[in-house]
Amino acid sequence: MLREDCASELKIHLANSLPLPSNVNRPRIDLIVFVINLHSKYSLQNVEESLRHVDAPFFLGKVVFLVTGAAQDMRCSVHQSTVAKLAHTYRSPLLSCDLETETFRTTMAQRLVRLLQICAGHVPGLSALSLLSLLRSTDSSPPEDL
Repeated sequence: MLREDCASELKIHLANSLPLPSNVNRPRIDLIVFVINLHSKYSLQNVEESLRHVDAPFFLGKVVFLVTGAAQDMRCSVHQSTVAKLAHTYRSPLLSCDLETETFRTTMAQRLVRLLQICAGHVPGLSALSLLSLLRSTDSSPPEDL
C-alpha cells in the first residue's frame, strides 16, 4: 500500500489485535481492515474478539474485512460463508485476495488505498457512508442464504 500513489500522507498501523495500546501516539484512524486467513481458525477468533473494541461509528463505512487463502480451498479451516456472515452482521464490505500472487496484492493495495482516501474525506462528493450504501446495494444475497 505504501508504494501506491497517494495525494496525502499515508500511515499504516499494523496490529495483531485490538484494542491498541493506549500509550501509543498514533494519527487519526480512517479505516480498519480486518484480515482473516481462511487457513487459521485463530485468525477468525482474533478478529471476532477485536471487533468488540471498535466504536460503533466505524461500522458506517470505515471497517473492511479482507479474506486471504481462499484460492487453496482444500486447506481452509474457516469457511468463506462464516466470514460472509460476519461481514453482513457488521454491515461491512468483504474483500477477497490471494496474497501469494503479486498482481492480486497490487490490485488489493490499490483498492484499499482508494477506500482509505474516501474514508479520510479526500474524494470530493464521496464519503465512507455513501460508499457503504453503494457497496450494499450490490450485495444481493440475504443473510439467511449465506
